[in-house]
Amino acid sequence: MTKESRPSWDSPVQFVLACVSYAVGLGNVWRFPYLCQMHGGGGFLIPYLLMLVLEGIPLFCMELAIGQRMRQGSIGAWTAISPYLGGLGFASVVASLYLCLYYNIINAWSFWYLFHSFQSVLPWSQCPININQTGYLEECEVSSSTEYFFYRETLNISSSIDENGGIHMGLALCLLLAWVIVFLFIVRGVKSTGMVVYFTATFPYVVLIIYLIRGITLHGAWNGVKYMFTPKLEQLANPQAWINAATQIFFSLGLGFGSLIAFASYNHQNNNFERQAVVVSLINSGTSVFASVVTFAIYGFKATFNYESCLERTRLLLLNTFDLSESEITADNVTVWISLLNHTRPEEFAAIASKIENCNLESELDTAVEGTGLAFIVYSEAIKNMPVSQIWSVLYFIMLLLLGMGSMLGNVTAIITPLGDLKFLSKRFSNETINGVVCLVCLLLGFGFTTRSGSYWFTIFNDYGATLSLLFIVFFEVISVCYVYGIKRFEKDFEDMLGHRPNWYWRVMWAVVSPVLLIGLFIFYIINYIQGGTPTYQAWDKDLGKSVMKEYPPYGQAFIALLLLSAVSCVPLVALYELCKRKRRGQPIRERQIITTVSSGL
Repeated sequence: MTKESRPSWDSPVQFVLACVSYAVGLGNVWRFPYLCQMHGGGGFLIPYLLMLVLEGIPLFCMELAIGQRMRQGSIGAWTAISPYLGGLGFASVVASLYLCLYYNIINAWSFWYLFHSFQSVLPWSQCPININQTGYLEECEVSSSTEYFFYRETLNISSSIDENGGIHMGLALCLLLAWVIVFLFIVRGVKSTGMVVYFTATFPYVVLIIYLIRGITLHGAWNGVKYMFTPKLEQLANPQAWINAATQIFFSLGLGFGSLIAFASYNHQNNNFERQAVVVSLINSGTSVFASVVTFAIYGFKATFNYESCLERTRLLLLNTFDLSESEITADNVTVWISLLNHTRPEEFAAIASKIENCNLESELDTAVEGTGLAFIVYSEAIKNMPVSQIWSVLYFIMLLLLGMGSMLGNVTAIITPLGDLKFLSKRFSNETINGVVCLVCLLLGFGFTTRSGSYWFTIFNDYGATLSLLFIVFFEVISVCYVYGIKRFEKDFEDMLGHRPNWYWRVMWAVVSPVLLIGLFIFYIINYIQGGTPTYQAWDKDLGKSVMKEYPPYGQAFIALLLLSAVSCVPLVALYELCKRKRRGQPIRERQIITTVSSGL
């Protein structure tokens, strides 16, 4: 199966950087801090690190070993193990295709914000004036300037998924730019990708370090950092914390998409993938913790700013109502004055009681936000209050772009590598042509996300395009390696590449622990989907200035079912096709003998 003519990475460092660039993505910045916030700050690190050891590192190493040994993309690698398993490769390609379709729209949003950062006043720092020039636009007043810019200026979002609209031309041009850059990054395959990863894998850390230095010097930043590292150990008794830890490890490392198999297929046969799997996994998790420190410093600044603004509004309300001197009420004693005035002048206080806000720093820090809400609203709100906010905005959105582009390299490689390995395609078309067609198809389909209802379709793909299918794919990968290909044969391949057999840790994790954890996660997701009832989504209500819960219409639910089943169905369909093909040729016995021989090696 060795292909000496296959292109390869220039050095092991280049391969490691490619894996880091792929694995370290937007989820490290906007998902992990949210989970820390939701599950007791530093206490969440205990289940997270345990799941890294039990699930993340073993599965990451296994995918690298398969790619390096077979020296083919996901389709060719699994077909080489057994023709009946070729569907695993096709399932990975379908899941990666879904991811590519919607993931690059995030890069388009980042471009949109980046271009708008080069202004004397950030456009999301204040509400626009209404047509009559008498005040601010109502939609912005009832929400906030950052929410208005995201939902109205960036997305021009409709009130529901049923309400369609034309393409947002500005956003469509940003998406075009994002796909042109991705194409240029992967046009020559591993040769061009190998050069790009030196930048996409390292520069985000430069920005994070700069943001860390700036973040910890912001007023109130330590309130957020202290909040993160104060563990709430009672959360360890919460099963949801453990499930979220396992899920975060699984999706953060990018398992099941075929990207790791594709990257490893360009390694030399004796490359030390075992050490690299551990290094990349630890870098990925370390980045999540590092990014959380930066995020919680920003959280602390934002929460303290909101808390002190709330105190100031209350102070001014008391001063204006009770005709007190400026020096009497301060931010430090405003709560004391509220209690005092309530007792000494109850009638006057009753008239303003409904206007008194409950100012609480802890509740501000407890407000958990993830995903696009954290990346494009919470961060933007914090940035607008920083001195020289334009510089910090440019740095932040460049970092988001590099994280997103780095992950896109792996996502697209997971598609173009197995397609390029197919003989009937490689004989007719050059790799550059295949790469260009893949990018063009994804771009054309991706324009749907730039319409007024595009954000709701983005949510469908994000929630259902690659969740259950990935758990299914990786579970069957482990079972196929251990119980179809044979753990003994896999150990021999391991020895042929590295000069030694895998130790007890790898064998136990592959054969027992990881499959059991994957089954548990799969069952949990199934139960959640069943108990959740009709799928719902957050729709923007411009009159209320906030998101409201709505149920997906029947066609939306049908599309969700299609997403869930399309990738998974590749596995039985390809196996059925292979079985029928062999029966037509009169060869049903031969494959059974091969599988029996493989199984006997266990």
